[in-house]
Amino acid sequence: MKDFISVKDLNLKIFSEIYDIFKKYKESYSNGITKFTDLRGVSILLPFFENSTRTRTSFELAGKILGADTINISGSSSSVKKGETLFDTIKTLEAMQADFIVIRHYMSGAAKIVAKHVKSRVINAGDGTHEHPSQAVLDAITLLEHKKSIEGLRISIIGDILHSRVARSNIHLLKMLGAEITICGPQTMLPRHLEVFEVDHVTTDVDEALKDRDVAIFLRIQLERQKKVFFSTLNEYSIKYGLNQKRVELLKEDAVILHPGPVNRGIEIQSELVYGDRSLILDQVENGLFTRMAIYNYLINN
Repeated sequence: MKDFISVKDLNLKIFSEIYDIFKKYKESYSNGITKFTDLRGVSILLPFFENSTRTRTSFELAGKILGADTINISGSSSSVKKGETLFDTIKTLEAMQADFIVIRHYMSGAAKIVAKHVKSRVINAGDGTHEHPSQAVLDAITLLEHKKSIEGLRISIIGDILHSRVARSNIHLLKMLGAEITICGPQTMLPRHLEVFEVDHVTTDVDEALKDRDVAIFLRIQLERQKKVFFSTLNEYSIKYGLNQKRVELLKEDAVILHPGPVNRGIEIQSELVYGDRSLILDQVENGLFTRMAIYNYLINN
């Protein structure tokens, strides 16, 4: 496993090994050990051709904590703005001879194309509407910390399924770990060929999707990817698909709520529920750091 492009690169053994590395790093950190030498002498390029705060910062900080040299390349200041093609960008990155390339790109499949043409280890930090594999791994790990096992959990993923790379990665990984998956959203935000997702249930009724569920994962409305109107107003979306206190009560008593962030407060989730008792959103942010440290460690040693 040279690269981490898709959740489909994982199997149960690899996921388990990454989880074990995660636990070691998190425990060490809690014991006051905040610097490591696992990636000393390693260089990491972070070309991000889409805006990002959580993912870019998390990958950058993870590399620095492990002793690596990290170099940020933002899309707004890159030669892409001058008309450089993806192929030319790849050749430029290859010439830099970095050990890792952590790439986010607006084109689905971009990370895979880069991985085919460079010797560096490539990590997909999100490519178009395709996948966001490290997010799925950290979500699964966050659930394991609170639920001990994912086998048999009833999980609903709610929102803009059509444009969500997080949904695609989560569905595959959580299904592999034994969860029962429901997807829910407006009909206009559900993909046409749902059979390729291999989910257990599909509904446009959010109350049905939340009823007696163990986990609810709410997705961000990705207005920047929408080329046409998918609902009349944000207020209408909030009324029909947003999480409020009344809908929280439909969940199981010990159910938890996740969101990949950033949250559109008052639209996907009512503001007071974002960091409420059921929310694991801040846990996701914290675990993102240790998950990405574990991914670096696994790839450099395999």
